[in-house]
Amino acid sequence: MARLEIEYLGKPEIDQLALSNDEILTAIEQGLIAAGQGKTVIEPRMHLEPDPAFNGHFNVLRGYVAPLNYAGVKIVGDYVDNYKQGLPSELALLNLFCPRTGTPKAVIDAAGITDMRTGALTALGAKWLGPKNPRILGHVGARGTSYWNVRLLDHLFDFDEIRVHSRRPESRDAFGERLSHDLGKKVIVTTDWESCLSGADIMVEATRLNAPTPMFDRAWVKKGAFVVPYGTMSALPLDFVDGFDKFVMDDLGQMRAGHLGALRPHIDAGKITEASFHAEIGEIAAGLKPGRERDDETILFWHRGMSTGDIALGAAILDKARAMGITQNLLYRED
Repeated sequence: MARLEIEYLGKPEIDQLALSNDEILTAIEQGLIAAGQGKTVIEPRMHLEPDPAFNGHFNVLRGYVAPLNYAGVKIVGDYVDNYKQGLPSELALLNLFCPRTGTPKAVIDAAGITDMRTGALTALGAKWLGPKNPRILGHVGARGTSYWNVRLLDHLFDFDEIRVHSRRPESRDAFGERLSHDLGKKVIVTTDWESCLSGADIMVEATRLNAPTPMFDRAWVKKGAFVVPYGTMSALPLDFVDGFDKFVMDDLGQMRAGHLGALRPHIDAGKITEASFHAEIGEIAAGLKPGRERDDETILFWHRGMSTGDIALGAAILDKARAMGITQNLLYRED
């Protein structure tokens, strides 16, 4: 038997890589194109809730990206009270495997991967589905993925006005300060949903509600806007989906499975069906279906998180770490 080693990358190593905005976007776009071309396998996420008293759960995401020659499994914990212990709400590991033999190839810290690939998916969705020249971004939510939503959207569009909001004042103030520092521009921190979202060209809802609660008023959405709601617990009233010209999904398997997500109440009520969706985002990335076709189209993009994005970004991170010589090899087995 051959000596088998696993490459390991923790957060300190990933921080050393200093991935650029374009490196992140390119990796995720390549994964989306592969998905659109039918060169991936995406299994719907699975949930594990160890104990309701812990106020958290695990998501298990599984997938395969043929052009990258990796299968992968990401396990991410989502614990909303972690801030009380000075911990991020989401901590994760990505495991990459050889799809031909099942051999473990790498273990990578994936908390940052989750944040970056989510932000990249939001930004790429706006690239293909958003208004031609959006000037105002409204963003509710201040978790890790929120930072990358705003950062990568602004990288693509250089907004005139960025508004952010979250429930806790200390959280939203710190979020606004960090964004203002990193983006080099003023960021408006609002005290309520309406002043954050109303009339924005691009509207993102990334909240962490404890239960489905109608918070996002449909009247705030102007004609031609691009809307991305992806909170685990829906913030959308049932009438929210009325009047949209296009609905786009990251992966329809995610729409069919589970009981959570922004549009789940609308699916359960029969207001949204699989036939309601214009496309999966990979089909648009691969050029198989059109994105935005008119300036006045009002478009909603629902993404629940694609395992293929984790794998694609993980593979890019691993390649760059190898080139920089900062991976650690762990002995897996030697027979």
